[in-house]
Amino acid sequence: MTHSFKGRAALVTGAGRGIGRATAVGLAAGGAKVALLARSEDELTGTADLIKEQGGTAYVVPADLGDDGRLAEAIARVRDELGAVDILVNNAGVVWPLGETPAVDVGEWAAAMRINVLAPVTLAVAFVPGMLDRGWGRVVNVSTGAVARPGSMIGGNAYVTTKTALEAHTLNLALELDGTGVTVNVYRPGLVDTAMPGYIRAQDPGRIGAALHERFIRSHTEGRLITPEQSARTLLDRLARDNGTGQIWDFDA
Repeated sequence: MTHSFKGRAALVTGAGRGIGRATAVGLAAGGAKVALLARSEDELTGTADLIKEQGGTAYVVPADLGDDGRLAEAIARVRDELGAVDILVNNAGVVWPLGETPAVDVGEWAAAMRINVLAPVTLAVAFVPGMLDRGWGRVVNVSTGAVARPGSMIGGNAYVTTKTALEAHTLNLALELDGTGVTVNVYRPGLVDTAMPGYIRAQDPGRIGAALHERFIRSHTEGRLITPEQSARTLLDRLARDNGTGQIWDFDA
């Protein structure tokens, strides 16, 4: 089902592949102009080509969310291309560093925090004021079900911690903006067949933990992963139909 986002301008991070790509394509199919942000320009171009083949409008904005300077440049470019952002989907994230917490480099922890938490906050700070001026806006921060089940990600302390922080930011911001016409919600996408679980499967189980490695191998071999398009469909459906705020949206099979 195609939802109507006609007349809206959207920014999707991590739009080069996976859930981000599927979400951006869905937004554009519904009539939104979409800015695509991620590190890989080639992958973003692939997403933009899909959108343009369907008659949509897409702008490629390559940037590393972990680089403050590049992120600031990207924000300026999005403003130049779109003029405003009505829908912000913070989908980009990293699962590293993996391994026993005492063995993990603290610098990698800081980098993960910058990408998974500070970048979404920075983008909200940049674009929510314009949403408030117009009296309408939608912010969706993509998280993980592991926040509710931290025992499922032993060996992924940084990932669970940063996503928990992202959810706390989301729910607090939603309360702050309640009644303004700008909604802020969390989306937990389910077990999706993307590069992230593939990355975990490719790691040395002796380094990241045998239980974590086996869990991701098993979910793949048992065929329990859903496609990015299936997951994005739930996100888009909630985005189009739900005016609530401060909610945690789970993938709806």
